[in-house]
Amino acid sequence: MASHVELLSNGLRKLELQQSETNPRSNDQDGDPQSENDPAPSRLASSSANASRLSWSQAREGYGFRPASGISTPLTVPSRAVDGSSLLPDPHGLGWPAKSTVSRLNETTTDRAAREKIMVSAVRTILECIGEDPNREGLLKTPERFAQAMMWMTRGYEERLADVINDAVFAEDHDEMVLVREIDISSLCEHHLVPFTGKVAIAYIPNQLVLGLSKLARIAETFSRRLQVQERLTKQIAIAVQEAIKPRGVAVVMEATHMCMTMRGVQKPGSITVTSCMLGCFRTQQKTREEFLTLIKR
Repeated sequence: MASHVELLSNGLRKLELQQSETNPRSNDQDGDPQSENDPAPSRLASSSANASRLSWSQAREGYGFRPASGISTPLTVPSRAVDGSSLLPDPHGLGWPAKSTVSRLNETTTDRAAREKIMVSAVRTILECIGEDPNREGLLKTPERFAQAMMWMTRGYEERLADVINDAVFAEDHDEMVLVREIDISSLCEHHLVPFTGKVAIAYIPNQLVLGLSKLARIAETFSRRLQVQERLTKQIAIAVQEAIKPRGVAVVMEATHMCMTMRGVQKPGSITVTSCMLGCFRTQQKTREEFLTLIKR
């Protein structure tokens, strides 16, 4: 059984090979005394020795923006596709950022105040358009409250996956299912900006690495605190876990009630929407999938 250090070493060696294919002269720019004529095995041996001395905090920077996971992720997007339309995480570690997500992540206190000021003005306009008086006592502070509440309810745009996961990845010789269920989630439907709430169950089968249990809930929280549709939210949670620890498989099932169906439109209170995403062995092995579905119903 390979040790944790060996796993990190192998991963970093693969990363170095990918970088050398993109820029074959990069090794000469860092002061490496070896010439271009040196055989590749000697360079790999040197990188393996250096990799074993790297700290875990350096290695974890890959969380949230690693390349595609291959056969265990049912997506056929090239690893170089990291634009906003891709289902792969982005170079900033945000995971599927929107148009202005990066600017919000890096904004200063002054920038945030300016952003909220624009929102306050927009809310006042909305109040006037629906026939209300934004200057009456009950609504006088409503635009400011709404702007602050909206920034809080969408704070997932300000969270990097590497910071969410932090150092909670551990080497563990466990090859059975890990399941956390009944995780409460609340999000905003991107179509009507009204809430949908529910519960999510997340399971994975480790491949020599396990993730801190609270991090499964934190990953769900990060993506739910964005404008969402339930189908995309379910898949984003699953792929984020897959990219973090490369397990043998990941399964996510979410049940939620949508206010856009219960308080407007068709108005069907009590209706529940169920979505799922199965990756790796959960997708390819029926018995593993059935075990998961049985456990979440208990």
